[in-house]
Amino acid sequence: MKLRTSYLGLDLRTPLVASASPLTAEIDRLKELEEAGISAVVLPSLFEEQILKDAAQIEQGLVQGTESFAESLTFFPRYEEILPAPHEYLAHVTKAKKALKVPVIASLNGCTPGGWTNYAKNIEQAGADALELNLYNVHTDPTVTATDRENSYVEVLKAVKSAVKIPVAVKLSPFFTSLPNIASRMTGAGAQAIVLFNRFYQPSINPETLEVETAFSFSRSATLRLPMRWIAILHGRIQADFAASGGVHEARDVVKALLAGANVTMLCSSLFHNGIKHVRTLEQGLRHWMEEYEYTAVKDMIGIASQKKHENPEAYERAQYLQVLRGFRNPEEIGQGNITEDSWPI
Repeated sequence: MKLRTSYLGLDLRTPLVASASPLTAEIDRLKELEEAGISAVVLPSLFEEQILKDAAQIEQGLVQGTESFAESLTFFPRYEEILPAPHEYLAHVTKAKKALKVPVIASLNGCTPGGWTNYAKNIEQAGADALELNLYNVHTDPTVTATDRENSYVEVLKAVKSAVKIPVAVKLSPFFTSLPNIASRMTGAGAQAIVLFNRFYQPSINPETLEVETAFSFSRSATLRLPMRWIAILHGRIQADFAASGGVHEARDVVKALLAGANVTMLCSSLFHNGIKHVRTLEQGLRHWMEEYEYTAVKDMIGIASQKKHENPEAYERAQYLQVLRGFRNPEEIGQGNITEDSWPI
């Protein structure tokens, strides 16, 4: 039984990768992940705002009275308390490489081209095996076009690629008018892998105080449907590796992502819910499924149910929506509170 897979040019023991989260922020947790069987780890992101803040503090020390802090920093609650300084991040990369045998993938979270991409080179020198470029930004200016934003993202990638020789993955959000186009542009600009999808922080509102509150929700297996669908559509059309991020909780989820075309599956919420040892459960479940359906290698599974290879490619497109809507054969059941995802009558 061969569970090995290739991602970003790295030979991984299994498709199970720990995504960027607080679990990968501590060396002890990283060691536990490796012991549990994780095949690679993605460290938490170094944010562009952190680098700007670090540079601003240096400038403030040299030029007193200068307005040094970017307005965007106010979006992050207790920023300096929850995010490490850039030099601490680089030290974490070095310590992780020394402590682990599995590949260490660093992460940069940026949205604008600029000198901060020099930190990509610093990350490479710190020992990272690869870099995940996390393009997380909320655009609120109605005068800026989608094309302008997409062009800026491509320029960010180009700047990073010019700074490093290690493989680079790009983590995208699902909020693009043409996801295949931006994915194609990213690979054309040098991205070796596409991670789908980035999950945006979604704030909440307190109705009594009218304050905007910090809010976060973990994924569940149903969350996988979105990245799985787009990986299936892009596999074989975009020449890149794919990582499924969001909704991988059970071994069956791992299998679905692989069949769609993912080279690896990113784990986060499932480890918070079930503990780090859940990695072993997922690996065992994957082995059992492969044995039952007579697959001898993970590489033989990847993409066999993608849109390009599927006998019913329309299943991934708009036509399937009509079938779902027609699923209610008994109108009397509507509004009675007895319809669930599992009992949907189609």
